[in-house]
Amino acid sequence: MLDTLYKGFKSAREKLTGKTVLDESNIRDALRDVRMSLLEADVEFNVVKRFLANVEEKALGQLVQTKVKHKGSKKEVGPAEIFINICHDELVALMGPVDTSISFKTGTGITIIMMVGLQGAGKTTTVGKLANKLKSEGHKPLLVAADIYRPAAVDQLKVLGAQLDIPVFSKPNTAPPSLASLALREARFEGRDVVIIDTAGRLTIDEFLMNELVQIRDVTRPDNIFLVLDAMTGQDAVKTAKAFDDTLGISGSILTKLDGDARGGAALSVKEITGKPIKFLGMGETLDKLDEFRPEGLADRILGFGDIVGLVQDFEGVVDEKKAEEDAKKILSGDFTLMTFLEQIRTIKKMGSLKDIFEKMPFMQDSLGSAQMDDSQLVKVEAMILSMTKEERNKPQLLQQQGRLNRIAKGSGTTLKDVRDLLARYHGMRKMMKQVGQQPGLLGNLPGFKQLNMLRKVKGGQMDGLFEGLDDMGFADLAGKKAPVRTGVKRSSDRAVMNARIEAKKKRRSQSKKAAKNRKKNRKR
Repeated sequence: MLDTLYKGFKSAREKLTGKTVLDESNIRDALRDVRMSLLEADVEFNVVKRFLANVEEKALGQLVQTKVKHKGSKKEVGPAEIFINICHDELVALMGPVDTSISFKTGTGITIIMMVGLQGAGKTTTVGKLANKLKSEGHKPLLVAADIYRPAAVDQLKVLGAQLDIPVFSKPNTAPPSLASLALREARFEGRDVVIIDTAGRLTIDEFLMNELVQIRDVTRPDNIFLVLDAMTGQDAVKTAKAFDDTLGISGSILTKLDGDARGGAALSVKEITGKPIKFLGMGETLDKLDEFRPEGLADRILGFGDIVGLVQDFEGVVDEKKAEEDAKKILSGDFTLMTFLEQIRTIKKMGSLKDIFEKMPFMQDSLGSAQMDDSQLVKVEAMILSMTKEERNKPQLLQQQGRLNRIAKGSGTTLKDVRDLLARYHGMRKMMKQVGQQPGLLGNLPGFKQLNMLRKVKGGQMDGLFEGLDDMGFADLAGKKAPVRTGVKRSSDRAVMNARIEAKKKRRSQSKKAAKNRKKNRKR
């Protein structure tokens, strides 16, 4: 996600690294990379021009202090940091201010939400996600299947309604404006306080579509008109947004499929062009994946800082706090079973894809490089642990017997190597978490760890000590490549220790290979 933008800003930062002053020459050199990445990411041309002009104006004449005081200690600050900070502020301003509010009727009135957009943008699925969100907040939604043209659109909405236990109103052979009017009467009769109208879309904007939407708007007088946009359509999304806003006067937009788009130009352009806020981001296929839009979080991810707040929210959304507290004590003591390990894997799966999770962790983008995080590995881990007996899960030391390992491999449809790799990851995690547990304050305040406050402080470099443990846990395998050697370690003693460990590993591997060759020769004799 957002890889194109990230690479452009990273290149600009690298060009300013080592400079002692921000001047017209080096600023424009850095902005050239930013300009190319913005255009490649399908950001609207005029938006790009205004953004670059604002950054250049604020960067020129900027007094660069090479040392500043922060919380009692001196920090090194150079032109690269100043430039990126200006870019961050301008990105936030471009996409903000934040407004994720939904206008609700006061008293006993029924709040009406009209969902509009082109066909294929994910409108019907977004209707289900929004309904799920409102239901979790205590509202009683009614869904209206007003898309009578797309084959199976009504059935799709009914399936979503059944999954969420939310009623869906439909009436065959009825024009959408009349259908919407009847739905309001049904909502009053059923005691529903929110009506969400799923309108029809087209492959392109046409007069018939717009006239029908205007009629629905005039009949229902919605409190909110949300435009659902496919982020992968790039600049076409901006044109679509402007056309719908000019005709209907939208309240805001919801971007879908941003998790599958490497460009993200629509996210940077829509607010600037329409003047209407981005309300939510549709990330993923499941009905709980509707995130409130936070410009700071998206700007942080574009610049490679991760999204700590988003990661914390993801974690809090899938974790039972009381149980997490109990699990944390086991984990941080290093005394936890394979079943506890499985529960942590299941928690990660609930939070979303591995790639998305790791992108939200600061500095992980450089570590992952072009690696493709393979979520199917988590499924294999779950299958292997479930193929173990209860005793084996509680006493992993039993899993040194070849017969047990063969049985688990056959039962889970994996190989003997897969089972051994899993055990290596498990023991690596035990070792790492035991080390972490011996450093009070490292993990801080997330439920269960008191706990992942580490994530909030991670920009200060606290993640350095975890890379070895992540390697031990096998995240290199999950990424489909060898984990990169950790860089950027500040203390020379740390580098020496790391280099010594690497050399020791190489030596052991070399000795093992020689021993294997000798055994092979002896067998031939």
